[in-house]
Amino acid sequence: MDNIFKAYDVRGKVGTELNKDSVQRIGKAVATWLPTSGIVAVGRDMRPDSEELANALIAGLTSQGRDVWDIGEVTSDMIYFTTGHFKLAGGVMITASHNPGEYNGIKFCGEGAKPIGIESGLLDIKKLAVANQWEQYPAGKVTEKDVIEDWLEHALSFIEPDKLQPLKVVIDAGNGMAGKVIPELEPYVPLNITEMYFELDGTFPNHVANPIEPENIKDLIAKVKKEKASVGIAFDGDGDRAVLIDEKGNALSGTVLTAMLAEYFLIKYPSSTVLYNATCGWVVPETIDKNGGKAVRTKVGHSYIKAEMRKHRAVFAGESSGHYYFKDNFMADSGLIAALVALQILSSGDLPLSKLANKYSKYHHIPETNFKTEDKQTVMETISKQYSDYKQDKLDGLTIWLEDAWVNIRPSNTEPILRLNAEAKSEASLTKLVNNITAIITK
Repeated sequence: MDNIFKAYDVRGKVGTELNKDSVQRIGKAVATWLPTSGIVAVGRDMRPDSEELANALIAGLTSQGRDVWDIGEVTSDMIYFTTGHFKLAGGVMITASHNPGEYNGIKFCGEGAKPIGIESGLLDIKKLAVANQWEQYPAGKVTEKDVIEDWLEHALSFIEPDKLQPLKVVIDAGNGMAGKVIPELEPYVPLNITEMYFELDGTFPNHVANPIEPENIKDLIAKVKKEKASVGIAFDGDGDRAVLIDEKGNALSGTVLTAMLAEYFLIKYPSSTVLYNATCGWVVPETIDKNGGKAVRTKVGHSYIKAEMRKHRAVFAGESSGHYYFKDNFMADSGLIAALVALQILSSGDLPLSKLANKYSKYHHIPETNFKTEDKQTVMETISKQYSDYKQDKLDGLTIWLEDAWVNIRPSNTEPILRLNAEAKSEASLTKLVNNITAIITK
């Protein structure tokens, strides 16, 4: 059971690493650990084994006296909303997000949709599940609950639906949970939506539902061009991430969309604080400063960001990976809210998305690149020494600031992998920096 607990959630191969027994024990552990008495919401994605695992989780929760709301097949952002909006004790989601079909997992949140990660309770839940020693309680009861209408009303409250233009939008649900939610949204918005891969299928017959990987958005890009659409939107498997494609078929980076959304919220809420993670590009803090906000840089990862949002009372936060967080969404991330706000921005002017995005595309960057290496720490120390003449920080991994570029090398929490991000003011500077760092890592 040790290896399925990651930094922010539980992930594993179904059958060998994740099964009914282990999930039921985790359900018991969550019921025991949650400091607040009361109801726990349980949701699940569309993977073939998600319903079985959700039932095992519910059995574990109720065996320890917890009442459960079974909210069925939902997106992950709906579990955060349900927990926060209805003031429940916690929420648990059966999903492996963007991982391939042979995987599944569990995401957790506490009262007020507060994150539960390795530094905020997940390690305690793991210890309880491993020990497998439980008190006897009267069984809790299970109530089936449909929260879709409440969720859509909440998500639409972030925009002015009557001011949306009848944009031509292509949406790729990747056979994931967005395929269930978007059709429910359509009657409330004047958008002309073309649906792609909306059939719920956790085997992912068309492509893995991970829109950050270029291979997985090829079909969407082709469709946007063919339909002459204003915008394309790709969601990941559990619907909490969204990637936008402009009318020319170019994907907007997480940095660009973070800057765009930051400006929107700073116009709406002047002088607010906005957070961005350590791998976002220069344009994000520049945009925040330019619009009179306070920029705060944070570690990568939702549990860190949500905690920092509460600490700084931030109105919005963005990650380069495509996660976007909102104060009025219980500090939680949502792919749907991010997409709706982007559509509102696009509707409010006369510029196509490519020209809107161009405003925030000032610098050259690489997509996050992974390198396998067994001795991550030694490699990072070597890089640090070779660039010792330059400003460095260790907020998250190692970031080095050159005159016209920066680079971040971040170790994976669970794998022998280093993740490389870099940005520069010129293509030549970027290529030189990336080649130099790559040579050190692969030596």
